[in-house]
Amino acid sequence: MGVNAPLNRKLRMGLVGGGRGSFIGRVHSIAAVLDHRAALVAGALSADPAKAKESAPDYDIAPGRAYGSYKEMAAAEAKLPADQRIDFVSIATPNNTHFEIAKAFAEAGFNVMCDKPLTFDLAQAEELLKVVQKAGVVFGVTHNYTGYPMVRQARDMVKAGELGEIKAIRASYIQGWLCTRQERGGMLEKQAGWRTDPKKSGAAGCFGDIGTHAYNLGRFITGLLPDQVSCHFKTFVPNRELEDYGTAVIKYQNGALGTVTASQISHGRENDLWIEVDGVKASLEWHQENPNSMIVRSGGKPHQIYARDPNSTYITATAKGSCRLPSGHPEGFFEAFANVYTAAFDDMARRATGQKVEAAHSLYPNINDGVEGMNFITQCVASAHKDGHWLSLKHEAARS
Repeated sequence: MGVNAPLNRKLRMGLVGGGRGSFIGRVHSIAAVLDHRAALVAGALSADPAKAKESAPDYDIAPGRAYGSYKEMAAAEAKLPADQRIDFVSIATPNNTHFEIAKAFAEAGFNVMCDKPLTFDLAQAEELLKVVQKAGVVFGVTHNYTGYPMVRQARDMVKAGELGEIKAIRASYIQGWLCTRQERGGMLEKQAGWRTDPKKSGAAGCFGDIGTHAYNLGRFITGLLPDQVSCHFKTFVPNRELEDYGTAVIKYQNGALGTVTASQISHGRENDLWIEVDGVKASLEWHQENPNSMIVRSGGKPHQIYARDPNSTYITATAKGSCRLPSGHPEGFFEAFANVYTAAFDDMARRATGQKVEAAHSLYPNINDGVEGMNFITQCVASAHKDGHWLSLKHEAARS
């Protein structure tokens, strides 16, 4: 999890979104405080001012720090003494609101943790990158699957050359919860409603929601820079406005090929995110629904199963530092989410103590990763509209 910078207090957290009925807002609040390095002290928990304040007791937020809007929160917190105001804000709201919220807090000098995808469209993402660079704040994007110990183990193995030159990446995220029109009177109407609404979700449906996770996972583990993409989308549920299934083929700059498949209409599938990486020397495979192990294969040798065991000799320092429990005790979604936060906290602590922060190649997904994710969505949508025409994925935000 990194070495803590010398900050002898908890970081003060603000939350935007997460009102009653929210899933991801609660996840942010739990993950951020899991390692006792932060405390949630303020919030603008809903776009409805009354609901925002009614939800505050659910998080033990004092009435005086329960705000009716994010604008009120940013202005009021900026006026507080330095030893009282929040250090960072977490944004857990629909995609179309990310930009204006993140921009307001970054310009006010607050660090930001933002849910993915970064913004509503690529133009907003590119503008936000400039804002963040000018403000000098720490900015994390919660691609939380990068926080799993075995994912970080895979990344270290690729960097160390244990797989050799990477030839292929296959990543998929398969769900089934939108097989029917949940956005119109289903059990999950609220969650489905904004995710399938182009006015709130953006130009993509399942590819923006979960396809970005699969793509980001391949980028995180291999560091390969993308070159081109060819994509096909399909909307299977009648009258749905955005795609609920899609697949992309990616050419990487080193000559490797990749695929990303995203589905929200596969019956009985839950959150089946998985990835395989083929190298010249060996291959690896990891599944999010069984996150504490990873398979490594090399031709002519027995398959190896790497377990999340912090006491082993084969686990890298980064992977060990991402474990909280002894071997045999499963760690999962909350812990991985918290690992993204704790990596960002190291940089926030450095900034708070006047140290220089170099976040471009951070362990946690940063603003550059967020912009690259938006570029991926944008080019996949454009390619799909042109029946799979090859389009460039190169962008100045992409870092190896």
